[in-house]
Amino acid sequence: MTDAPAPLVWIPRPVHPDAVDRLSRHAEVRLGYDADAVPFDAVCHRVAGILLRTERVDGAMMRRAPRLRIIARHGVGLDTVDLDQARAQGITVTTTPTANTQSVAEHTIALLLAVRRGIGLAVRGEGDTRTAIRGRELNGATLGLVGFGRIARRVAAIAAHGFGMRVLAHDPVVPDGDITAAGAEPAELPAVLAAADHLSLHVPLTPGTRGLIGAPELAALPAGAVVVNTSRGGILDEEALLASLRAGHLAGAGLDVTTVEPLPRDHPLRAEPAVVITPHTGAQTEEALYRMAAEAADHLIRHLG
Repeated sequence: MTDAPAPLVWIPRPVHPDAVDRLSRHAEVRLGYDADAVPFDAVCHRVAGILLRTERVDGAMMRRAPRLRIIARHGVGLDTVDLDQARAQGITVTTTPTANTQSVAEHTIALLLAVRRGIGLAVRGEGDTRTAIRGRELNGATLGLVGFGRIARRVAAIAAHGFGMRVLAHDPVVPDGDITAAGAEPAELPAVLAAADHLSLHVPLTPGTRGLIGAPELAALPAGAVVVNTSRGGILDEEALLASLRAGHLAGAGLDVTTVEPLPRDHPLRAEPAVVITPHTGAQTEEALYRMAAEAADHLIRHLG
């Protein structure tokens, strides 16, 4: 009697090598990158699991993979997976919800500081930047959070305890008592917008959140406010953001995510001196990359048995 063949796991984009080594002890691993890259069509008839980082798995791919049992996301977002088709085929989809919390929270604060203190302007080095820069302290200012999940709660703690900021939070699915217990003040979105010197977005991209912060919401912010987005592109209306910046209503913005990624080099937001843009690197730390890859690998190992 021969042993059953090991399940095949496909990894389309680079992940931490320790996770690849761990998976290789339990499965046949094929990589979609490096010199010996294997495309999906070469393994679709056998693939049982996918460790998914930034690639997209759509319904057409799933329908070509009759043995696919699990898609393990390297991160928290599910907007790159066709969830309806996954449910239809009985494919499990997992995430690593706590692995990048600290890294993305720190990146949020880093963007906030970079914008408020004119660091982006200084790095550009255009003209007499020392004279042009007039930064603002975070201490005593109000931070408004839209969404109050794990990352937003960590941002709230850093902002309140590290910088002495007042923190308001709006999240319709989180009880007010939980927000208060985490050290923030619960408020409806209009109240958050009216009071926020700094607005930070922390919601998933869904049909209900797409375009959530548009021209009316930006206009409701105090003059001179700053907007930071480390959640998902599409939540913030970038055309409305650009118009508000050019009109002088907003003082700046920090963006780790954009509707189109990577943001084209000729996009007008890149020409705005008060806008700091990073290429979706909020979770790009050694620690977070290891944790995300390891947890995703563990999901695959447990599920494929």
